[in-house]
Amino acid sequence: MINPPPLTLVNTLLLFSSAFIAGGLNAVAGGGSFITFPMLIFTGMPPIAANATNNTALWFAQIASIAAYFKDLNIQKRAMLLLCITSLIGGLLGSIALLYTSSDLFKKLLPYLLLLATLVFTFGERLKKLFQKQSEKSSPEHPPLLTMLIAQLIISIYGGFFGGGMSILMLAALSFLGMKNIHEMNAFKVFLASCVNGIAIVPFCLAGLIVWHQAILMAVGGALGSYLIAHYARKLDPKLVRKFVIVIAFIMTGYFFIHG
Repeated sequence: MINPPPLTLVNTLLLFSSAFIAGGLNAVAGGGSFITFPMLIFTGMPPIAANATNNTALWFAQIASIAAYFKDLNIQKRAMLLLCITSLIGGLLGSIALLYTSSDLFKKLLPYLLLLATLVFTFGERLKKLFQKQSEKSSPEHPPLLTMLIAQLIISIYGGFFGGGMSILMLAALSFLGMKNIHEMNAFKVFLASCVNGIAIVPFCLAGLIVWHQAILMAVGGALGSYLIAHYARKLDPKLVRKFVIVIAFIMTGYFFIHG
């Protein structure tokens, strides 16, 4: 159990507004965690609890978007079931690994985890395009199931432990493995990421790491941001939105390297 920081008026405004902005960013370009996760720490929450709380808030937002992508899940039920089970196992293993990681070790790892997520976000599109070009000549529309399961297990373990950049890693892996339909890829990403984040909530909850008032507040802010901001943000050039997120991500990463 942890002693949660007080949810003062200032903290409430900071967390709600950051989640609101992050919801809009996630709907357009992704990378909302680069705002919400550091904000939780800034308001006084320990890093591991901030990671668990942020994961929970994101999961609520993901659930709301699954219905929109469900029709694009064009895959055999058996394969989807196996991928779902793999995501649950990986997410559970990663979250349990986090529980057995000391706060001091996680603080030391945090700048490097943020740097990895930042680099994945920055170069994810280039990697995805490169993988797609390499796979177009020889790969089928759907990659071999065993290969997909192994890749998804590795990504899910990482996602359960930290999660930053997990969705982009999924897209890059699917491109590398030969999947070409972007709508199917996004459907996979949303559904499987929700499995990873959803199962991670169980050990986080049992360990008392989730600060529920903050998590629910941010979930509401993120959902509203996704619904309201995205309408206007979609009128902007997505490249500009991505550049904004990348700048924020490098600033936050640099901050944790200096003050971590």
